[in-house]
Amino acid sequence: MYSEKKTKDLLANLNPAQKKAVLATEGPVLIVAGAGAGKTKTLTHRIGHIMEGGVPGGAILAITFTNKAAKEMRERVFALLGAEGMVGGFGRRRDLPFIGTFHGLGISILREKGEAIGIPKSASILAQDESLKLIKQSMVKAGVDPKQFEPRKVQGLISRHKGNLGTPDTIEQTTNNRYLATTLKRVFVLYEEALRSANVLDFDDLLEKTVKLLQSHEEILRYYQTQWQYIHVDEYQDTNQVQYQLVRLLAGKTKNICVVGDSDQNIYSWRGASIANILNFEEDYPGARVILLEQNYRSTQNILSAANTVIAKNTMRKQKKLFTENVAGEKLSLFAGYDETDEARFVAMRIAALLSSGARPNEVAILYRTNFQSRVLEEALLFAGIPYQVLGVRFYERKEVKDVLSYLKAARNPNSPFDLERVINVPARGVGKVTLMKILAGEADKLPATMRAKVALFYALLEKIKHAEETMKPSVLIAFIIKETGIERILSDGDEEDTERLANVRELVSVATRYDVFEGEEGIEQFLADVALESDQDTMKGEVDAVRLMTIHASKGLEFPYVFITGMEQDLFPSRRSRDESKDQSEQEEERRLFYVALTRAAKKVFLSYASFRTIFGSRTVNIPSEFLDDLDQALLVNESREGEAFPENTFKSNGKRVSLLGWDEDNDSVVYI
Repeated sequence: MYSEKKTKDLLANLNPAQKKAVLATEGPVLIVAGAGAGKTKTLTHRIGHIMEGGVPGGAILAITFTNKAAKEMRERVFALLGAEGMVGGFGRRRDLPFIGTFHGLGISILREKGEAIGIPKSASILAQDESLKLIKQSMVKAGVDPKQFEPRKVQGLISRHKGNLGTPDTIEQTTNNRYLATTLKRVFVLYEEALRSANVLDFDDLLEKTVKLLQSHEEILRYYQTQWQYIHVDEYQDTNQVQYQLVRLLAGKTKNICVVGDSDQNIYSWRGASIANILNFEEDYPGARVILLEQNYRSTQNILSAANTVIAKNTMRKQKKLFTENVAGEKLSLFAGYDETDEARFVAMRIAALLSSGARPNEVAILYRTNFQSRVLEEALLFAGIPYQVLGVRFYERKEVKDVLSYLKAARNPNSPFDLERVINVPARGVGKVTLMKILAGEADKLPATMRAKVALFYALLEKIKHAEETMKPSVLIAFIIKETGIERILSDGDEEDTERLANVRELVSVATRYDVFEGEEGIEQFLADVALESDQDTMKGEVDAVRLMTIHASKGLEFPYVFITGMEQDLFPSRRSRDESKDQSEQEEERRLFYVALTRAAKKVFLSYASFRTIFGSRTVNIPSEFLDDLDQALLVNESREGEAFPENTFKSNGKRVSLLGWDEDNDSVVYI
């Protein structure tokens, strides 16, 4: 029942804008929530307030994107309701709100009503690798050469099409390349048939089939519209077409829908997220109330001032300006490194200084635009003895990097089963498990003539690499392997992810240049030995108290007291691709939104850095600073520089003080200084 005291408790410790959002319970509401503005607190208190007004919990729906976010929201709502310990899940309870992910919602609806469109309750859900396997089988049936169309790329294109509520018939309407469209259609049809015959759903089906169910069965749609009378959507700026349509269908005629988001944090267009969904909310829901959450509880005012200045240059956004009652804080530091090694050494030194002053390693994050940048940063941290953890895959553990290394090792040792198994189908050669077993058993002569020819070509390639090793320097040899094996060709014509993979293998060429000074095979031997040592140093895996390294995309939703944003160079950040004039305005502005997200991850201090020279694919490039640095108010910046030659190499000047590192003392859990 309604409790005036409970309502007062729910409104306590909320700022005026948050209170306004909590009390706006009827009709469409758009909460434009800036970074660190307490959006989760606002949402959870709003749900609590609605229930205190007499609405049963089962009439409330709250959906977000990640299990982590859904779990946090559930725990906080249930704590407000005095229902701690309730974990929620895919199922629904009449007395509690449904709080989960979009895909969790789809699972729930399809399990309840999916039989209406031929989806039995027993239908299982494919993992991504299982889906890929089915894509490959469908390609074989369609007569599509996996050498011409990489299966993972085909999987991504079909996934994106499903996210846009497409069908095999609409592929031709949305794909400019007629041959590609015809090929995709054949594979798509066979893939869907395979899913149906196996009684399985892929990840995209959980939303696409749910929307089609609601669109085709009005009585089922009315059932859910009646059940969920108050709908909440978190991170609305990240919704794609199928998620957008699902929300519109469930909102129905009453349109009791509250969405929370920030157009300035739309950074996933390459996944299908459409910034138009949040920008057009008031057109989609006439009479909608718009509430701005602009008070930031995370960052210092100097960080927010920098972020506000940067994002103000974008035009496709909901206007807002973050402010805080926190202290002004330190200025942002800017370091101009000579090259990427110099930049990485600076980052390690400054982290060491932070740790010596009492900061913990897990309070520090190093962000970068693309994954290949992590390699030199990891090396600097390893040298400094600073514990770290890479969110994502370590550089030498990335598939494409391991593929190149395995080719080199297999050429040197053709009897290595691990390396042969890894690369014999890179690119795809149609070598199955049985064939591989015969090859490894030395029975290749028993294979059919066609397969014997393929295997012979593979071994000839290994012999070619082995012969090249005798005359080529390590960096030239690695570049040779990338080209001769077909890895470069596969990745060159791909999407943004393939472009990043190509950058990673080319970074391996840059690594190898340092071994070019060795004579003969000694350079390659030393190179492989050092790589093996570094790739095996995975002791920080699972370590909680460690510096975090990640791409800026991966940092969204996280926060750290100290954030290093590296590689602030034109054509790296912003990327060259984003500056392509063929890109639409939203895509061009997305890079600036990405910088805004990076800045607002920090609570206390931001360190910016760039390298005047950077070795990419074995070639040294001359860089100019990122245009984003020009966007910043120079009064908010302080330049940091290397100490003069009179001091050791590992010495920097910061705020007038000399900083010099010897390493991390694990016994005393502290930094050791000169």
